[in-house]
Amino acid sequence: VGEQALLKCSFRSSSPITESLLVDWTYRPLTGGQMETIFHYRSVPHPTTGGRFKDRIIWVGNVANGDASIAIQSPELSDNGTFICSVKNPPDV
Repeated sequence: VGEQALLKCSFRSSSPITESLLVDWTYRPLTGGQMETIFHYRSVPHPTTGGRFKDRIIWVGNVANGDASIAIQSPELSDNGTFICSVKNPPDV
């Protein structure tokens, strides 16, 4: 709580990294409920524009190095839940 939280995500791809590469981060609260997309990357970072993580997610990854990590600023106990990183690099998934 209070310190920036780093959510690491690394990947390997059998295809060259291109501008088609997509990264999606989704979140489900510990209490259950709907999964929500909290971060999207395609060529450039697209943080969420609404919801509980609005203005608190920073892209810290580097897709050229197989890194799709994000950081959450000012995390709170209520942010606890499941975070899923999904990387697609067509034609490799």
